[in-house]
Amino acid sequence: MEEIALLAEWREPLLHGLQILLILLIAWALQRLLARGITRLAERYPLPPELLLPLRGGMRWLIMGSALLMVLERLGVSATVLWSAITGFAAVAAVAFFAIWSVLSNLFCALLIFTVGPFRLGDLVEVIESADKPGAKGRVVAINLLYTTLEEVNGEGSTGALLQVPNSLFFQKAVRRWRGPNLPTIS
Repeated sequence: MEEIALLAEWREPLLHGLQILLILLIAWALQRLLARGITRLAERYPLPPELLLPLRGGMRWLIMGSALLMVLERLGVSATVLWSAITGFAAVAAVAFFAIWSVLSNLFCALLIFTVGPFRLGDLVEVIESADKPGAKGRVVAINLLYTTLEEVNGEGSTGALLQVPNSLFFQKAVRRWRGPNLPTIS
């Protein structure tokens, strides 16, 4: 009697374990079968390797992700709760990405300014808005990761206000630049 009770107690966990093992085995076999089928398809028709690699990878992720969801379902995790968590995380990640997009853009443009060198410290630059509107003009006095600081120069040679121009603006607009000792004065 005691053996029957012990067997009944272990029956359900063993059944779940076998089901999980079967799910993983079927997923692995299906993934191998589809990969082999894609390879044979590529041998028969001239498909570019640039298409095959992402196709195989996408199929692998889709099959293994589905198998993982099925395993979690067998372990008692609700698919609805799991799906809600994944979509919630994706929504928060998308909002965070858009919130920091301008900062990332300015950081990348700072890297480009330092490496490509469209202007240097001491250069006189003008960011051209349009043909009929004057843009930001001044002598470059500082370049940091977010802004380039321009010092306005009056017609008499006296200095004016400091302008902090976002680095990304230098790659979105046309820029006029003067180098050397004979820099014009800005009126």
